[in-house]
Amino acid sequence: LPAGQREKARDALARLKEGGAVDIRVEETSPRELDRLLGGEAVHQGVALEVDPVGRLRLGDLVKPRLVIVLDQVTDPHNVGAILRTACAFGADAVLTTARYAPRETGVMAKAANAVHPTRVIQYAGENEDDPRLWWFTLAPTPAPTEDFKSVAVDARTGLVVREYRVGEGFMDLMLRLHVDMFAGLPGKLFLGFMGLLLLIALVSGVVLYAPFMRKLDFGAVRKDRSTRVKWLDLHNLVGIVTLVWCFVVGATGMINTWADLLVKYWQYTEVSTLLAPYQGQPLLQARDRGPLQASLDTAMHHGQQRKVSFIAFPGTAFSSPHHNTIFLKGTTPLTSRLLQPLLVDARTAQLTAAPELPWYLTALLVSQPLHFGDYGGMPMKILWALLDVATIVVLGSGLYLWLRKPQGARKGAPGGAAADASPDPDDAPNPETAAA
Repeated sequence: LPAGQREKARDALARLKEGGAVDIRVEETSPRELDRLLGGEAVHQGVALEVDPVGRLRLGDLVKPRLVIVLDQVTDPHNVGAILRTACAFGADAVLTTARYAPRETGVMAKAANAVHPTRVIQYAGENEDDPRLWWFTLAPTPAPTEDFKSVAVDARTGLVVREYRVGEGFMDLMLRLHVDMFAGLPGKLFLGFMGLLLLIALVSGVVLYAPFMRKLDFGAVRKDRSTRVKWLDLHNLVGIVTLVWCFVVGATGMINTWADLLVKYWQYTEVSTLLAPYQGQPLLQARDRGPLQASLDTAMHHGQQRKVSFIAFPGTAFSSPHHNTIFLKGTTPLTSRLLQPLLVDARTAQLTAAPELPWYLTALLVSQPLHFGDYGGMPMKILWALLDVATIVVLGSGLYLWLRKPQGARKGAPGGAAADASPDPDDAPNPETAAA
């Protein structure tokens, strides 16, 4: 605020405190911090008020009300906000809204998110897994699948945009894209899936070759009295055995994850298309023709008791149809929270069209995705996954070192395989461990 307005604001707060009307703490901050708190696109006059959510009342809680305002089919949240301010000015005791045709939290949040990027459409929305007070909204130029999308976080308590995630920017986003598709889309994913298959073959063949050699030594033995190369070989084999199962799990789940786009399309064409036959040929239902988003959500929650919302796919997106809000519900335990139940709700009427069970291959996909990234069990499992990552890098690095240090004749190989090492070092004489490297 400019200096003059800042003094006026302080005077107003002082008068309110003197009258006992409010008991608040005033904190002065920078414009940058205020923008961070409210969101860069929020329209404000340099003042923000943080309040507790308004408690919900029932009719029985009203004692001899003098003025009650009843709203019926007023669905625009901005209109309701204006009415609430007017009701407060006139001293109304309560404002009543209907359960069916009234703006609810999700509608308000969707409007707030869309206001940040008014030329885009909302593709997906869902509750933040780490902070249930926040909802995220994904916006793109059209409902069609694209890499050009924006992600906005909205406070579910206030309906205010709290931050915008800079998609595609920064080191972590770069690493994620390289890991997922190497910036090559579906061909990149399929190529990485093929690499995952080769990794599994290498692991199985390595176990087959290593098993006979292990019978000659105690498990985990490191021969410290031998040459440096032999000691490195024993450590390489030991760490490799420790990480073997983990590598197999990560490789297998990673390979399955690369098939995600193909599996979803297959499910849509084989099962969902049959359920949506009555809507075939109908154009995309425009936003102005859709009913309240909260009504669709209420319908889904009524049919999916004991579940929570995972995410909402809006009409025309890859996980929905041109005429439906597809709401994916999840369980409340660490395992069932990864098993989704889709409910297709008519976006115009909020009537449930279908609640198909996911086929086994999509269930396998949903279970493999968090397992691949170590998302089960919270931060402890992520730390364990990171340590195993480091151990695997050690195995790969030591394996390359052992191969480079291997004598030239043995590196070329010989018909006998195990006795192909021609090193004059007695420690690297024709021993089975030479082949194991």
